[in-house]
Amino acid sequence: MSLAGSLAKTALFTVVVPGTVAVLVPRAIARATATAPSPPAALAAFALALGAAGAVLYGVCAVDFARSAGTPAPIDPPKELVARGPYRFSRNPMYVAVLAVIAAQALWQRSPALAGYAAAIAGAFHLFVVFYEEPTLARLFGDAYARYRARVPRWLGRPRG
Repeated sequence: MSLAGSLAKTALFTVVVPGTVAVLVPRAIARATATAPSPPAALAAFALALGAAGAVLYGVCAVDFARSAGTPAPIDPPKELVARGPYRFSRNPMYVAVLAVIAAQALWQRSPALAGYAAAIAGAFHLFVVFYEEPTLARLFGDAYARYRARVPRWLGRPRG
């Protein structure tokens, strides 16, 4: 498949899955729950920076997946192990990016309900990674994934060794 085709499929996946998890559901939660008035300027600036960083990080990761002839969708994974760019620092930067976008909205809205949603999504991501993604990647990429896993932390941090 061409890079353009992979980018198109990645864009579609992004609108449907992360778009729902990080935009539509948080908007519905914010509308359904009482939130505080506009945040103080410093909190607003931090929330804006966090959300923008999450969106940019997701975009960079999505392009890396497309360059590897795949998408973030489990049914259409990359054909090679993606270990460049943000994947040098986290084995799961897309999940970190989505959580950053949700957390930014929780801060901006000053919403305990959105903070709870972010925590629930973080838990769901962790379970999905541990029980599905990591075993699948180990099966697909064998020793290359084992070396990568030993070197790069699951969520955030500096590469080891």
